[in-house]
Amino acid sequence: MGAGEEDDKMKILSIDPGLRNTGFAVLEKKENRDSIKALTFGVIKSPAKLNQSSCLVNINDELNGIIKIHKPDVCAVEAVIYVQSYKTAITLGAARGAAIIAAASKGIPIFEYAPKRVKQAVVGKGAAKKEQVAFMIRALLSLEETPQSDAADALAVGLAHLYSSKKSLQNNTNEGNI
Repeated sequence: MGAGEEDDKMKILSIDPGLRNTGFAVLEKKENRDSIKALTFGVIKSPAKLNQSSCLVNINDELNGIIKIHKPDVCAVEAVIYVQSYKTAITLGAARGAAIIAAASKGIPIFEYAPKRVKQAVVGKGAAKKEQVAFMIRALLSLEETPQSDAADALAVGLAHLYSSKKSLQNNTNEGNI
């Protein structure tokens, strides 16, 4: 690796928050190329026996470990979705908060993307089903297997950020930053 090659890479930590299943991914894009590589992805699982506060600690701890290993430049998080139950909204908001604190406490800039915008960026339509998102993620990133839906959603959030960043650079805007 020549001098300066490490500097031309951007790493994105992307997160699809959930209390019991939080999808995560780290994507890498070389600035001078269009290729995007998935460095890691998966699901942070919190067993049913854990109470809510223990789940939040688990999410935060796991993401801190991922941040320590991969040292992402930015973090992209799926925005809060409309839910009919206030209890569900509060639970999702708490999981999202645990994830955001992991990145924000390390000084990592955080960007937020609406679920419809993510689906539009990856599949081409905002009403795409989870299976369609996972299938497109596998194709776009040349993965050997289709990722679990929460991991696929996290990968999609990361791609949406990269696609948005490219447009933002072209339009000289900073839309999406929290």
